[in-house]
Amino acid sequence: MATVLIDKLLQACVKQGASDIHITTGQPPVFRLHGRLRRLETKVLEPDDTVSLMKSITPERCQRELQEAGSADFGFAFGDLARFRVSVFKQRGQIAMVLRQIPNSMLTPEQLGLPEVLSKLVMRPRGLLLVTGPTGSGKSTTLASLINYINESVDHHIITIEDPIEFYHYHKRSTVNQREVGVDVPSFSEAIRRALRQDPDVILVGELRDLETIEAAISAAETGHIVFGTLHTNSAQGTVNRIIDAFPGNLQDQIRTQLSTSLIGVVAQTLLPRIGGGRVASYETLVVTPGIANLIRENKTFRINSAIQTGAKYGMQLMDDALYDHWLNERVTIEDVLDKAHDPDSLAKKIATARRQMALTEEGEHPGGAEG
Repeated sequence: MATVLIDKLLQACVKQGASDIHITTGQPPVFRLHGRLRRLETKVLEPDDTVSLMKSITPERCQRELQEAGSADFGFAFGDLARFRVSVFKQRGQIAMVLRQIPNSMLTPEQLGLPEVLSKLVMRPRGLLLVTGPTGSGKSTTLASLINYINESVDHHIITIEDPIEFYHYHKRSTVNQREVGVDVPSFSEAIRRALRQDPDVILVGELRDLETIEAAISAAETGHIVFGTLHTNSAQGTVNRIIDAFPGNLQDQIRTQLSTSLIGVVAQTLLPRIGGGRVASYETLVVTPGIANLIRENKTFRINSAIQTGAKYGMQLMDDALYDHWLNERVTIEDVLDKAHDPDSLAKKIATARRQMALTEEGEHPGGAEG
C-alpha cells in the first residue's frame, strides 16, 4: 500500500505545485502550498505507515544512517516529473520525513526576477559570489538558474559540490560535473581542494558551513575561478560579518584583506506570498566596488548598508527597498512586506508617506472631491 501512496503523494505534489510534503505520525500528509501548510483530506498516518513510506524511497545507506545518526538526507528523481530532496528523521522514536520538490525545468534569471547585474558578475574570470537567505528562500533555485545561464552561454568546466545534489545539470555549452558529499566525496572542503586539480572555471559550493570550507572557497576564488557559495544570513552586510567572524581573532585582518579582493557580490533573498497566488522573491544586492572593498579591508562593514543605498548605479539595492517596490507594484501585501523587512518601522513610515501622497494626488485629480 505504501508504494501506491507515495506515488500518489508525489504526483499530487507536482500537480498542485506544492514545495514540500511533510510526513509524520498522528496526522495526514501535509503539503506546503505557496508558503502555507495544508493538510490532505486522507487518513491519519500510523507509525507503520511512516516506516513503510520511508522504506519505499530511502536508499539502504541512508536507512543505516537514520538508525545510527537519527536522520539522513538524500535526493531522488520521480520519473521525468521532478526531483525531490528528502530529509528523514526520528521524532519521539517514530519516523518522519520532509520532501522538498526540486522542479525539473530551470527558470532563467529574468523569469526569477534576479538582479541584472548578477548575469554580468558570473561572467567575470574570478571571484566569490554568495547567495544567502534563510532555509526555503529559494537559494538553490537562484544558483541553479545562474549555473544554467553559464552552461548555455559559455564553454566552461563547472563543478558543483552539493549535499545532496538538487537540480540535475546536463552538458550544454559547458561541461558540468556534480559531486555529492557523502557519496562522491567525503566533505565540502576536501571537494574544493580536489576541484582545483580538475581544471574548473566555476565551482559551486552548496554550503559554506565551516571554517575549512570558507577558507577553501576564498582561496579558490583568489586563484582564478568563479566560486558560488551559500550561507544562512539575511543581509549582505551580515554575510560579510559572518564570514569574518568565523575566523579566530588573530586571522581576521588577513581574512578581511582576502575577502576584499576575492568577494565580487552578495545576494540576500527571501520569498513572499504573491497576491493572487504563487510566490515572489525579493533580493538585496551588494556589488563589491573598490569603495566597498575598502570598507571590508578597513573593518568598516557597518557602512556597507549606506554604500548599497547609494550604489544603485552599480546594480545595488537594499532588501527593504526591494520589498517596497513589491508593495508599490501590488505584488505583495503590506503585512507580508513588513514581516520580511530588516527595518520594519522605517519601511512602514515610507509606505505611509507614499499612501498619503497617493491620496493627495487622487484628491488633486478630483477637484471638489476633498470638500466637507
